[in-house]
Amino acid sequence: MFLRTESFRDFLQFYPVVSAIVALQVIIWLIVGLVPGVGDWIYTMGVGWNGMISQGEYWRLITPIFLHAGFGHILFNSFSLILFAPALEQMLGKVKFLVVYFTAGIAANILTYIVEPNPFYTHVGASGAIFGLFGLYLFMVFFEKKLIDPQNARLILIISVIGLVMTFFRANINISGHLFGFVAGFALGPVILKNAQPFSPWKNRRKVRDDDIGFDPNRWNKKRYRYKPYLKPIIFGILIVLVLLGLISGMF
Repeated sequence: MFLRTESFRDFLQFYPVVSAIVALQVIIWLIVGLVPGVGDWIYTMGVGWNGMISQGEYWRLITPIFLHAGFGHILFNSFSLILFAPALEQMLGKVKFLVVYFTAGIAANILTYIVEPNPFYTHVGASGAIFGLFGLYLFMVFFEKKLIDPQNARLILIISVIGLVMTFFRANINISGHLFGFVAGFALGPVILKNAQPFSPWKNRRKVRDDDIGFDPNRWNKKRYRYKPYLKPIIFGILIVLVLLGLISGMF
């Protein structure tokens, strides 16, 4: 479910929405960091700034989802999407996945504006939307057990606990955004998971076979499958690295 064994090309084919979101936020981050003038304008006009929101600049409740403050910030959020979002895109479908992602992100930004009275308070990042995905997963763990197997349920519980603990113990983190995004994702569970199907890697394999012109009787013996026993250690290693990046970056 969270093991990314696809090639880059297959990932783009199987998960176009996640691919587009990651690509867009990376492109915006590069422009902000590398293109003087234009990048400064994009960041200034898009940052979640409570004082400007109170003056009617309501687009700032949406645009912070696409902005990131540093390399550790963009790296952590992008890898989180690549690892955890694809399963939801398949289970929910493209439209429902977008609804969850942006509803959680926007709800996090709205409630951050409400609970943070300081007009100079600013924030950026997709963390509210990403925590919304974890909130939806947690709803599965407790109320829709048929959608997630026990091993992945334990992984989600561990990651959720680590994320919430880091929210309270690290500086420069939008605590309200993380918490409200998480709550929004959890609250969407009863509606958004209706008719959802469990994640199945076989669906992706069928797509690949449909696109094949010829038949390779030895495809199951190809060299790449020799690496399968190492996939679990690799994925847990990546998760550990992500946690460490979050701890040293000081923000999401």
